[in-house]
This record gives sequence, C-alpha cells and structure tokens, in this order.
Amino acid sequence: MENIRTTKGAIRPPQPPGPLKWVRDNLFNNWYNTLLTVVLVPTVLFVLVQSILWVFTKADWRPIIENPMLFAVGQYPRDQLWRVAIGLSGIMFLMGASWGKWGGLLRTISLSFAIVFAFLALLPVQLETLDTDLRIYLGSTVLLIFIGAWLGRLKAVKKAYILIGWAIMPIISIIFLIGFEGVEKIPEVSTTFWGGLLVTFLLSAGGILASFPIGLALALGRRSSLPVVKGFSIAFIETVRGVPLVTILFMFSIILVLLLPADSSLDRLFRAWMAVTFFSAAYTAENIRGGLQAVPIGQIEAAKAVGMNAFQTMLFIVMPQALRAVLPTIVGQFISLFKDTTLVVIVGINDLLGIGRSVINMEPAFLQLDLEVYMFIAAVYWVFSYFMSRASARLETTMGTRTTL
Repeated sequence: MENIRTTKGAIRPPQPPGPLKWVRDNLFNNWYNTLLTVVLVPTVLFVLVQSILWVFTKADWRPIIENPMLFAVGQYPRDQLWRVAIGLSGIMFLMGASWGKWGGLLRTISLSFAIVFAFLALLPVQLETLDTDLRIYLGSTVLLIFIGAWLGRLKAVKKAYILIGWAIMPIISIIFLIGFEGVEKIPEVSTTFWGGLLVTFLLSAGGILASFPIGLALALGRRSSLPVVKGFSIAFIETVRGVPLVTILFMFSIILVLLLPADSSLDRLFRAWMAVTFFSAAYTAENIRGGLQAVPIGQIEAAKAVGMNAFQTMLFIVMPQALRAVLPTIVGQFISLFKDTTLVVIVGINDLLGIGRSVINMEPAFLQLDLEVYMFIAAVYWVFSYFMSRASARLETTMGTRTTL
C-alpha cells in the first residue's frame, strides 16, 4: 500500500469540482448556455422574490386562517371532532412505529408531520381557531409519533404487528367517523356533513387500496384462456377507459340510483368511491398488463422446468418482475387518482376543492381572495403528490430498478 501511495503514476480518483468549476461547466460552457443563463437566472430570481413577498406581505390568508376546520373535515359536527382526532392519532402513531421499524422515507414523512404539528402547537400567535385544546392535541400527536418510533425500534415489536395495525386502523377510523344509529355517545353522522381533506383522503386512499387488487385481477383476466373471463375483462377495461371520469361519476351518482330497488339506497360518498375505484382499476389493469408482457418467456419456461405449476409461476416468478417493471407507472396513476378526486365536487361532494369554493362564497370580503384559497389548495396537493413520488423513487432504489438519468 505504501508503494501504491507514493508511486507517481498511481491512478487516483478525480478531485470533486468546486462551485466555480460547476458553474463554468454547467452554466457557461458554450455560447447558447451562457445566453440562457444570463436571461433565465435574473428572471427566475425576480419571480421567486416576488412570490415570497406576495406570500408573506401582500396575500390575505384570512379564508384559510379563519376556517381551518372547514378545510380539514368540512361540516363534521364540532362536538364530535374527537372521533376524527382518534383516527388521526392512531395513524400518526403507526407512522412513527413504521419510522422506527423501517426508517428511510417513513422517517422523513413522520418528521414532516411532527414539525408541522409542533409548529402549529407552538405558534406564538393568538388565533380564535387555534385554541388551547387544539394546541394540546397537536403537541400530544407529536409525542405519539416519537413514542411510536421508539416502540418500533424494539425487537419485541414485529413488522407483522405494525402491518396488522395499518390494516385495522382505517376500519376503526371509518367506524368511528360514521358512528352508530341510536347510540348517544357515538351518534351516526351522515356523510353529507363530511368534507375537506377528510373526504379527499378517504376517496384517494380507498380508491388506491381497492383499485390495485381489482386492476390486478383484470390484468390477469385479460390474459386468461377462459373466453368468458377474458371477454369480461376486456369489455370492462375498454369501456371504462373509453369514457372520462366525470361520466363514471355521474353514472354512479345518478343512473345507479335509478337502477336500484325503490326501498334501497347507497350513500353518495360510497357511490363516488366506487366510481373512482373502477375508473382507476381499469388503468391499473393496463399498466400491470404491460409489466406482464415485459417478462421474458424464458422465465416462465424455466419455472415450469423446475416443477412449478401455473399459480406458483405467476405468484413467485412473473408477478414480482412485472410489478417492478411498471412501479413508476402505477404510482403515477395513483398520484393522478389523488388529484382527480377533485372532480367529485361536480356531483355535490365537498372535498378540499369544494370547501375552497364554499369558503370563497361564504363572505363578500372573500370573493376577491380566490387566488389565496386556490394557491393553498394547490400547495396541499403538491405536497402529498411529492411525497408519493418520493416514496416511489425510494422503493425503486430499494428494489434495484431505479436508474440515474
């Protein structure tokens, strides 16, 4: 080793470039890049500075500051908000436990929630909507996140326990949100009063969780040798993909009610969830089918050669490779589904966008503040879409399918 270090002709790794060299190589390496840099850098800086000044000095955020609960849960009864708080606390606890067990992006997401909740709890501004009880709850939620992270690091807490918790908690939360007819302490709350982020998360998360297995079944059905199964899968996929989501929403919200018996009814939020799920399932099926076609035929022949049957071949050989190949596409579809839930406002469901429109029309003074409201809503969608894309990138890196461009 000593000889290698002292030899004049030894090959050494190049020194990392300094900031000046990076600027010269990437911004001023030829005449047209120099021209673009000279034009775009001042423009970008001007837009950035003006945007920051508008956010902090000129924008009027009263519609959001005065109505945070409307944006969060809609018109859900205020004396029953403890039911929403239980569900949120349980999810944050599981998020912390997942951080402790797996780390990675879950740590970033958990810390982001903890920072936001802690900021709101300690905000040195007296607001009528941010009272002492809410500050205490936000602070306790931060504590729950870190308690979950500590428990998640314990060897006695198995990964299966956390996964079971994730499977059970949404069901418990929805049961608490709906309540029970005739029970005084937990009365039934109609979904007519639900709104805001609560509805957006329920529709998007429920649609994602339900559309994936349905799409998987449709993709396999389209490749089936049974004519009935294959014909049904093709008809479903092509029919749903051939019409816009608005049409599907109207069909489930209006036409489906006319087809049901007179003495039966389906909740309107449930009908919207069905529409979103079926629409997303059709696109997910085509994405998965593309992954199935990307698996080399030699993989299937090799599996048969070692004695695997058709089910084992599909489960252990074909499907893992297919899902790895189309993971970015599937996540992109789920992000699109999350944003497409804004269309439910057309059928009278007040999601986050619908609440924003209602707040603007609530007071005459808010009619001129629509830019602030829509910018806030856009920022919320961007944040969650960004975290979903980062989760996809992290999962691709873990699975070894991500390439650096």
